[in-house]
Amino acid sequence: MRHAAFRHRACGRPPTAPAHALALAGVLAVANAHAVGPSGGSPAPASASMQASTSASAAGTTQAAPATPDAGATAAAPRTGAAASVPHMAAPAPISATLPAARLAGEGALRWLGLRIYDARLWVGPRGLDPDRIGTDAFALEISYARSLSGAAIAERSAAEIARLDLAASEGQRLGWLERMGAIFPDVRAGDRIAGVFDPRAGTRFFLNDRPIGSVADPAFARAFFGIWLDARTAAPQLREALLQAATPAQGARQ
Repeated sequence: MRHAAFRHRACGRPPTAPAHALALAGVLAVANAHAVGPSGGSPAPASASMQASTSASAAGTTQAAPATPDAGATAAAPRTGAAASVPHMAAPAPISATLPAARLAGEGALRWLGLRIYDARLWVGPRGLDPDRIGTDAFALEISYARSLSGAAIAERSAAEIARLDLAASEGQRLGWLERMGAIFPDVRAGDRIAGVFDPRAGTRFFLNDRPIGSVADPAFARAFFGIWLDARTAAPQLREALLQAATPAQGARQ
């Protein structure tokens, strides 16, 4: 089930780019008529997390970069063996408020045409996270942007990827989510972080640089939105593997 209806239309898509390659995510967008111009700053440090970007070609023309994982993007392969241990670090305050015992399950970077698009981190609690059962346990996905883009593009491309994965029960539901995301997601610049924090009791809450920006209570939205990265059919399977690297529950945490 793929839907063509959107509130906003992107322009300037490369003719060879698949439609979902222009979709959001983490958060997530492409250079289009609504996008904020590229920031002059350096790419976000690896310590940050949720982001999409605009990029310039060698010839100096602007190309669309995927706001979400897409077939043209690549992710760093997960580490294996002794080096595969996930570093221990403190979670950002909005995440630790929901997950007092939050631990980093995995992290990875998404690149497009060799450019860093965003860094992503997945935080889980003692019970870990089963990607096939999103909605059962609290977790958070944090993305740090390496480029500037508009909130409208973030929302639009998120809805596009949800449609590609057929994660909405109806077109009406998807358009309702699109409208809500459009009201939540702000324009972002390189270095900004958006965290999506899911709590089974409260739904999904979003934070920009640790400041609350909005929420969606519907658990079906959480399954659809986070499925952009965690669904087995994601367009960036290596990134998914990196994020879920240590997502299994702590010993004895699940009964």
